[in-house]
Amino acid sequence: MMFTVAIDGPAAAGKGTISKAVAAHFGFAHLDTGLLYRAVGAKVLAGAEPIAAARALDPVDLEDDSLRTPAVAQAASEIAVITEVRSALVDFQQKFAGRDGGAVLDGRDIGTVICPDAGAKLFVTASAECRAERRFKELTGKGMDITLDQVLADVKERDARDRSRETAPLIPADDAVLIDTSDMTIDQAVARAIEIVQARLG
Repeated sequence: MMFTVAIDGPAAAGKGTISKAVAAHFGFAHLDTGLLYRAVGAKVLAGAEPIAAARALDPVDLEDDSLRTPAVAQAASEIAVITEVRSALVDFQQKFAGRDGGAVLDGRDIGTVICPDAGAKLFVTASAECRAERRFKELTGKGMDITLDQVLADVKERDARDRSRETAPLIPADDAVLIDTSDMTIDQAVARAIEIVQARLG
């Protein structure tokens, strides 16, 4: 069976957690497409040229623990505006989406660009303040010395960059179902996502 679930949304809205849970529930493969950009960003920070790094990306590169740092996230957001980088990574994502047995992909442009014919499309969002608080707890929990104001500024800056870029801006697909997680628990958000996908699967 080939069935693709596209889950988009801004940073720290909960789409990664929801995507993993949906994939586990239905037995689908999962790809956090943001990791592709982070892996390229990490290579760029190490001195690589962005387009060459994107074209040479290997699935093993996604297993690097350092991909979750703020510096890599920043680099990923900056290289994500380069059209040639996005083109190189589209092929990687579409091959993954077309695999047999079902796939869940989460990112910024899955429902609009990567998988416009996905069987189910979700757009997961939350207020900037709510997302900054979640990211702040995550980062300080890892021992990072950062303030909530810094995290909020970073979230707003990334939102602006993601929404205003010329290629594949962060916007919900016309047929995506919106899930605002601002006032939801993770369990509630996951249950809602599963319900939506189940309805599309019939």
